[in-house]
Amino acid sequence: MRIISGKFKNKKIYLPTDNFTRPLKDMVRESIFNIIEHSNLLENKISNSSVLDLYSGSGSFGLECLSRGALKVDFCEDYLPAFKILKKNVEYLDCISRVALFNENVFEFIKYSNDNKTKYDIIFLDPPYKESKIEELFNLVSEKKIYKKKTLFILHRNKKTRDRFPNYFNIISDRTYGLSKIYFGKF
Repeated sequence: MRIISGKFKNKKIYLPTDNFTRPLKDMVRESIFNIIEHSNLLENKISNSSVLDLYSGSGSFGLECLSRGALKVDFCEDYLPAFKILKKNVEYLDCISRVALFNENVFEFIKYSNDNKTKYDIIFLDPPYKESKIEELFNLVSEKKIYKKKTLFILHRNKKTRDRFPNYFNIISDRTYGLSKIYFGKF
């Protein structure tokens, strides 16, 4: 796996060697960034943004954001082997000054994250396909107000998964790539 564009273009990043982490494929990641940067539907761009990468895994999404000019990325990953790889990637790319790493459960992180009043421009959610609490996750994000008025939410799911979303989550666009379905939305 590699960084596709920007400052770290073509740098390879480390991946977990187990089967518990599902890396975001290069083609899907590239498509997401093309949509963010070139779609008339979306107001948000990567440059100068603050990003929250939930269920970060190896960090490919957030690291790509940093490479493309994001100011700051907060990574949250509770699976320790994946978190160690994420930390290794951040150190390898020498971008520790622009990130915060959290090795904790996503729900716990969100529950206590607003203590510092951080509000993100882009929130990327890449939960395990078996995660069924998507509506609860969005409700917690809404309750804790960790987003701005124009925050872009990007959710990666299996195309066969039928999630329930809160009625205030407006899906702007969705795309299917192989087994992956990507939702772009706003509150």
